[in-house]
Parts: sequence; structure tokens; C-alpha cells
Amino acid sequence: MDTAPQPPLPGATQDCPADSPAYQTLAVQTGIPRGLGQTVGVPIHAAAGFQFETLEQAQSEFQVNGGLSYARIQNPTVRALEERLTALEGGAATVALASGQAATLTAVMSVCRAGDHIVSSSSVFGGTAGLLNNILPLMGITATLVDNTPDAVRAALQPNTRLVWAEIIGNPAGDVPDLEALAEVAHAHGALLGVDATWAGAGYLCRPLEFGADIVTHSLTKWAGGHGSVMGGSVTVGTRHDLSRNPIFTEGGAQSLLNVRGDGALAWRQRWFGANQCGMTLAPHSAFLIAQGLETLQLRLDRECASALALAQWLQAQPQVARVSYPGLPGSAHHALAARYLPRGAGAVLTFEVADPAAFLSRLKLLRIVPNLGDSRTLVVHPWTTTHGRLPEAARRAAGVTPETIRMSVGIEALADLQADLSQALA
Repeated sequence: MDTAPQPPLPGATQDCPADSPAYQTLAVQTGIPRGLGQTVGVPIHAAAGFQFETLEQAQSEFQVNGGLSYARIQNPTVRALEERLTALEGGAATVALASGQAATLTAVMSVCRAGDHIVSSSSVFGGTAGLLNNILPLMGITATLVDNTPDAVRAALQPNTRLVWAEIIGNPAGDVPDLEALAEVAHAHGALLGVDATWAGAGYLCRPLEFGADIVTHSLTKWAGGHGSVMGGSVTVGTRHDLSRNPIFTEGGAQSLLNVRGDGALAWRQRWFGANQCGMTLAPHSAFLIAQGLETLQLRLDRECASALALAQWLQAQPQVARVSYPGLPGSAHHALAARYLPRGAGAVLTFEVADPAAFLSRLKLLRIVPNLGDSRTLVVHPWTTTHGRLPEAARRAAGVTPETIRMSVGIEALADLQADLSQALA
């Protein structure tokens, strides 16, 4: 057996697909330097600023922003997390931010400005729908929410459409988009495809960049952190994206962003907007916790996906349950796309309908009523009154939410215990 020391793993890799054993290796090794006296894990760098030795160094750094100057822009702990996320997604660069909502806003504003338009799936997280419907119009950016089918997206495109947006698994409808088809539609129009891949677990269940997406976001609060103890978000860009028809990157002639920054223009603008200008900075202690969470993500998500499928099948047989939505079910309308894009598992979240949600929730003894996802504990919530409660009724129903819907994020508890608690609550 070869026991020679191995070289350090790269910060990003295109030759280690998520369906190879390399995923878990990258999750525990990336971002940790080797050498005498180095820590085994990612250390916490609690600092607001970093030193320069000369005026020239300071001037150069504030012009380029490629190193360390002020912690709002970059921090060594956050940088280590960004390297790990880039490797796991198979991307070119990542910026880590304070929340998933911050990541979504940064992804949008990196390619859109006043007068631009977005086409989005209507089956999105309530916070994303609120951003598209309530906040972006204040900035002069409009959005059209449609079914996430290629035909519906194509019909909604406008001359000023810069971004097509989808979620890898609709929240909470459980629908799965055809990523390659959406990418083809977007790119033919000169727009980019952005995918909120939170439910795919930081590149483990799916790496959208490999299917034509240009931008991938995550709420790191969910499966990446994994324990309900930290908030964070990230935006990762791929190595191939066409910005030649977006005025943000082409205006200015020789001094345009595309000419000055080249292939790194999109990644630069995302850090410039999210961290430098808006200060939606991820704290180093939060980055440390998320980096630790990534190290066990594969172990947790394998178990959670298996339990979610088993519970979905069991719930289908319960007379008190009207409808179960989980893309891993063979009878699901989204099963074929889930098998294509999510071969490791169809996620850890399912929804089902009960006649009296209030009574059902009040009887739970083990499951917890929490508006979160991706926790190691199983969490349930009533989306109609919580996560999607501020949306108009039509928008709620378009997102797959009804007054009877219960959303369940499956944790790592024993399957028999989860089933027993659901059984007594339904009874």
C-alpha cells in the first residue's frame, strides 16, 4: 500500500464529481493548510482588519481586493469556507454571506439593475418570493413568476430579462426543474440561470453548474450548518457564463467590467455587492461552524433522504393523510427529473396534507414545530401561516401551499421513533 504523503487538495476541482467518493474527502480536507504547526481544523480568525507593511501594499489591496484588508470584504476563516464550498460545487469562486436571503439578493443584483427583468419559478421559498415581489420592484427590477417548465419560462422572457431563477427542489411543492432545458432557454436569450440549490446539500445531491447553471446559491443555515445553530449563505459561480449581452458588464468600452475583470467579472461583482458595498458579511465564528457542518453533511443527508422516502411511502398509506408530495416517490410527477438530477436522493423534505393541521401539530411529542430546514432534528411547520403566510393566497397556492399542508424536514432520528410520533399525532 502506498503510504507516501499526499499533496494538498486543491481549493476547487472540476474532476471530482459529486457522485464519486471524493465528495466526503473534499468536505473534510479543503481549506485546511498542511505543514508544521498548522491546525487540523479551520481556525477562527477574530479580526476586523489586517496589517500592511507599506502604503503601496495598502493602495494595491484596496484597488484589487484580492487579499486581506478589512474583514467586511474577506477573512481567513470565511475564505477557507468559501474554498470548501467552491470545491464541493465544482465552481470557480464563492462568496459567503450572512444568510441565504443575502445570497439570493447578491446573486440577483450581480446581474440585474434598474430596468431589468427576472423570470422565476413560482414554486420558491417565501422569502425569495417576497424579495422578487416586494423589494426588487423598489429598485426598478421586475419579476415574472411562472411554472418552472421551459415553455412557461420561454413565454415569460422579455427583452430585458437578465436572469432565470429556479430552486433545485421547489419549497415546499417538491417540484424539480429540468436544469439543462432551463439553461438552454436562458442562454439562448442572453440571460443567466441561477439556482437556489439549498435542498441539494452543498453539491452533494446535485451540482447545478454541471447542468448549465451559471450561479448557485445556498442557505448555509440549512444542511451545510446542519444543527440549527448558525446562519449563513453563499453564492458560487461556474467557469462558463456568457456576460456579453449584459450591459452591466459590457458598458464602458475598454474599462468595462468584462474587459477589466475577464472571466472573474461575475465573481468580482458578487463580492463587491454582497460584502464590500452592502456589508452582508458572514462572521468568522459562523464560518467555522458551517465548515464543521459540511464535514458530516454526506453522512446526515444520506440518512435523512432514506428516512424521508420511507416516511413518504408510509404516510401515503395513512387514511388521515390526503396528499403526500415527495419527488422520490415513484408516483410523483417529478420522479423522472429527480432521478436524473438527484440520483443520490430526492432530498430530506416532504409535505403532506391533514384535515386539521392545528390539532395534528399540537399532539406531536418528538417532532418540533420550527420554521427551519436541514437540522439534524426533524422539524415540521405549517407554511400557510408561517413561511408563506405573507404571500397573497394565489401565490401561496402557486407555490404548492394549501391550508392543510404540513412541511417536514427529516432529521437523523431513528425512523421507527419518527413514525411512531406521526402515527399517534394522526390518530
